[in-house]
Amino acid sequence: MNWLLVVAGAAVGAPLRYLTDRAVQVRHDSVFPWGTFVVNVVGCLILGLLTGAAAAGAAASHLQLLLGTGLCGALTTYSTFSYETLRLAEDGARVYAAANVVASVVAGLGAAFAGVAVAEACWA
Repeated sequence: MNWLLVVAGAAVGAPLRYLTDRAVQVRHDSVFPWGTFVVNVVGCLILGLLTGAAAAGAAASHLQLLLGTGLCGALTTYSTFSYETLRLAEDGARVYAAANVVASVVAGLGAAFAGVAVAEACWA
């Protein structure tokens, strides 16, 4: 049963990542990978909310598997982030590559902490 929850979450997360990435990237005329940045930060926020809810006893393990492992696992993408950063550096856009690394880590951690804080405020 657990693996079905992960599969169901991933079945939503993967197309959501693709569609969001395309929708965001088409609106920005830049070499910066805005689509990947957005899906990764949103995934961190969702995972932070879920983690805070689980810590407060408001999210069952089944929900963690469905949303945390399945949805967020398929929505976020470290491999694409790494590839796009490497491609930027190789193409001579080293400032964009460095900005991608710094902004992704800072915004991702910030979103995760914000998600936990919101969840704690709601369920504490």
